Amino acid sequence: MKLSANFTLSELTKSQMATRHGIPNDPKPDHIDNLKALCINVLQPIRSEFCRPVMLSSGYRSPELCVRIGSSINSQHTATNSAAAADFEIHSVSNKDLALWIKNNLEFDQLILEFHNEAEPNSGWIHCSYSSKTNRNQSLIAYRDENGKVQYKPGV
Repeated sequence: MKLSANFTLSELTKSQMATRHGIPNDPKPDHIDNLKALCINVLQPIRSEFCRPVMLSSGYRSPELCVRIGSSINSQHTATNSAAAADFEIHSVSNKDLALWIKNNLEFDQLILEFHNEAEPNSGWIHCSYSSKTNRNQSLIAYRDENGKVQYKPGV
């Protein structure tokens, strides 16, 4: 099922972990609507602007899949929340530059530049979510503190 010109439902639900462990990762119709809104309002404009494939590393996750990978079942990726988030990058585009473009040009709920290292432009990845109701336009940077715990600070 096509969600936008360049994105399909199978791309947004594909998970090697789910396949490997026989975990169902099938969104309900309202989750599909949320994923479609994410594609139309965030992912497709990025693809169109940069004229390069957007490499998705994570989209929709069933609650069981979230538990299996060690993620929160309250993640914006899951059915228990909005089911309207994706983690991605574009090869040969700095993740920081991509995050700044999103921040300055798109409507979004949450934008996180995750584990980016300034010395390595393609390090880390982008997490972005979209809400069909109200978008907070919240931008954050995720990093690990000296104890290895994930922390968030405002900005991109």
